[in-house]
Amino acid sequence: MINISERNLKRIKIGAGILVFVAIIFGGGFWLGQAGAKSHFGNRPLAYSPDSVTVNFEAATGSPLSFNLYWEVWDSIKGLYVDKNKLDDKTMFYGSLRGLAQSTSDPYTVFMDPQESQEFIDDLAGKFEGIGAEIGMRNDISTVIAPLDGMPAQKAGVRAGDKIYAVDKVTTLGLTVDEVVKKIRGPKDTKVTLTIIRGSEKPRDIVITRSVIAVKSVKTEMRTDGIFVIRVSSFNDDTAALFSEAINSVLLKNPKGIILDLRNNPGGYLETSIEMASEWIKEGPIVAEQLNDNKRNEYPASGRARLQDFPTVVLINGGSASASEILAGALRDYKKATLVGETSYGKGSVQTIKDLSDGSALKVTIAHWLTPAGDFINEKGIKPNVEVEMTATDVEKNLDPQFNKALEILKAKKK
Repeated sequence: MINISERNLKRIKIGAGILVFVAIIFGGGFWLGQAGAKSHFGNRPLAYSPDSVTVNFEAATGSPLSFNLYWEVWDSIKGLYVDKNKLDDKTMFYGSLRGLAQSTSDPYTVFMDPQESQEFIDDLAGKFEGIGAEIGMRNDISTVIAPLDGMPAQKAGVRAGDKIYAVDKVTTLGLTVDEVVKKIRGPKDTKVTLTIIRGSEKPRDIVITRSVIAVKSVKTEMRTDGIFVIRVSSFNDDTAALFSEAINSVLLKNPKGIILDLRNNPGGYLETSIEMASEWIKEGPIVAEQLNDNKRNEYPASGRARLQDFPTVVLINGGSASASEILAGALRDYKKATLVGETSYGKGSVQTIKDLSDGSALKVTIAHWLTPAGDFINEKGIKPNVEVEMTATDVEKNLDPQFNKALEILKAKKK
């Protein structure tokens, strides 16, 4: 989840930590600027006094750290590197910013240069060019968190949990998520080959044709058997309005029950997940944040609860992460829904986005979140009330035992 600070003061949760849809780039780094500092990218990228920074460092940390060492490294690389004529000051500078963020050893604290920051904004708007999947890091291996429904990655056979060992035959081992994503994304109608390992199977190559990914995050269906289906693929800019439309349809059609499908939903805006949970939960906390300095925030339900009397089943799987876990966890804890499917991804941290002066941005983890019952789901996920596996055979035969189990549960209930 992320707090989009200066941009719109919203908190959002990013996918299993990193919402990429194979279009969002993540990095890390440090910011050397200060008030009044100007970038000129000459021999040294910023004009300011290292001595003043040394004093500030000592006052803040008690350690005699000095940015003179930074400049020593900078000048040594510029003077000694064998291909120094190929060096680019801006690339070096942004690389150092990524390095500071990466020094936290937190995969969700990253620096994004201006281009990456704009791509991040575009992705949250729900339109980008790529393969339509979210990539995260599991055990230092780039892993598919969630292929988007109907997008090129899913159509080509990519599944949640697939480990990406190479992109276009180049290994991904040792690369950061942003580096892997940069290799995967590209213009529409171009091809990219992912070498993946699924479970204990042998490596396989999957060729995917990139496309423009324009996704409405909420889709609905009123079935002839009286069950209303709401599929939410992410918690993006359009989700709140589309979900509001879905609620109006539910109230108008008065279904026997609701299936809320959050499978392969990598997350998005925290506020949206809270608003959605509040349509089932009238009062009480939806989610709690544990901040630094032992501070704690609780986000209460808005009190609307227009769906509280509708029997509800929530579908989750290993691709359900972040904001979708907040929603599923709240409905589970308040016993407003039965969870069906497979254990969710397990991302329990909160990030904030700080816009920087040159159009770049810093995403930094500021808190851990817990369900209303105090469950910290990070790296363990949310276990469904009713476990139903989706096998490779099911996928190949276009079968959906999880959805069928949801129907079975709802039809056994009376509204």
